[in-house]
Amino acid sequence: MTSGNFWDSDVWSFILILGTIGLTVLVAEALRNNIKWLKRSLIPSSVLGGMILLIISTIVFYATGGKDGGKYLFELPCFNGGTMSGMTILEILTYHCLGLGFVATALRPGSKKLTKQRAGEVFDSGVTTVSGYLLQGILGLVITIVAVLIGTQIWEGAGVLLPFGYGQGTGQAMNYGSMYGNSEMPWGFESIESGRSFGLAVAAMGFLSACIGGVIYMNIMRRKGKIVIKDEQKENITFDQIIGPNDTPMSGSVDKLTIQIGIVVAVYAVSYCLMEGICSLLNLGESMRATIFGFNFLIGTFLAIALKSIITGLNRKGRIKRQFLNGFMMNRISGFVFDFMVVAGIAAIRIDAISEYIGTLLIMGVIGALATYFYVKFICEKLFKDYAPQQFLAFYGMLTGTASTGIILLREIDDQFETPAADNLVYQNLPAIVFGFPLMLLGTFIYTGGEKITSPLSVYITLGLMVVFFVILQIILFRRKFFRKKSVENAETATKAQTPSE
Repeated sequence: MTSGNFWDSDVWSFILILGTIGLTVLVAEALRNNIKWLKRSLIPSSVLGGMILLIISTIVFYATGGKDGGKYLFELPCFNGGTMSGMTILEILTYHCLGLGFVATALRPGSKKLTKQRAGEVFDSGVTTVSGYLLQGILGLVITIVAVLIGTQIWEGAGVLLPFGYGQGTGQAMNYGSMYGNSEMPWGFESIESGRSFGLAVAAMGFLSACIGGVIYMNIMRRKGKIVIKDEQKENITFDQIIGPNDTPMSGSVDKLTIQIGIVVAVYAVSYCLMEGICSLLNLGESMRATIFGFNFLIGTFLAIALKSIITGLNRKGRIKRQFLNGFMMNRISGFVFDFMVVAGIAAIRIDAISEYIGTLLIMGVIGALATYFYVKFICEKLFKDYAPQQFLAFYGMLTGTASTGIILLREIDDQFETPAADNLVYQNLPAIVFGFPLMLLGTFIYTGGEKITSPLSVYITLGLMVVFFVILQIILFRRKFFRKKSVENAETATKAQTPSE
């Protein structure tokens, strides 16, 4: 605060931005509930709200001069927070909402025990998720490499943002997009804004792909008589979901929601201390610091899982009598921050920064959506036969939007979550993190090349490694059929060898 006056726009800019996002979500929800075709499209209100703000922001930009000094909606004086523009605040919101949402999701207590069969399905779910990332990454890189070969002005490695935008959502797309334009390297995007906007645009197309593909699939399945789409859906929330037998009271000396938010924010703050400590102890440079802080959501998730394990252990030993973690409240917190993340991320797109990439973006979006659609459909029909339609919608929604998008699509045909599809989305996180971590490292290597390899070469090496990893994961996914066939052949050979000749 420069002047010390509480009526200055610097003081109110952040609140004005939050208020604008909140109001836009309400308008989007009202439109979605009152326009039938919009409701049937399954577009989440957060995505619709982000698109509304993006349209308004773009109109403001061109109305105020366009590339000749024009300003986007959130660059107007009322949204500027001192040294930061409103667009920068939107990007910061997107970054932190990603981490906070993952922490809240990881802190949800689990109560169901997995059988051997269910454990196998959860494992396959995690492998399928990472396979989807790799398929998107391979196709994205092939598209941008071909685009460069035919003379398009774009970085060869830009296609790697397809899995980060489609498979991991707005926050990660912006994180990596920023990294690819935030260095003195002679390659990458022209600027930080170009990288961020490219990644955010990919994520926005992912949400639209989730809605369009989900609707198409449900209509096909409905015509075949395999699913029933319910027009009206009611929330069936019991009191036990809100407050358990040993939970902290709803409104004691400290409100129950305050405790949940306090735990989430505290864990996320510790993740910052850990990341800063790692960077300081290892004396890391700018590019590696960007990589470490790009994993804010992952480090926050590990810390949340560790805290949850400690609290659970103390509860079992009787050292802690109360249940401090509440799944219902954590779902509400994660839903809130993810909604704001999506709106802020889409609204932060700078159309002028990606105008020259529009053709490549559209091709990536369409091919990415089609490939994800048919790949997930094939996997679900082969590995999740008992509930293939439900698992398809959950997977496809997650691999083109977020886990919440997958849940939105799933609820259209399984509102009571009677199939294991919803649980698979929750429990698959651990195997997905284990198998997906190398992909995140490749996302850094493709740009820095270990700071020793030139960018074009690192792009081709990354593409080759992705193909190898994808093939390995397919062998793991279909291990039962592959190794069972080999076992049967070996058994038959052994039997023939032991049979005496006549």
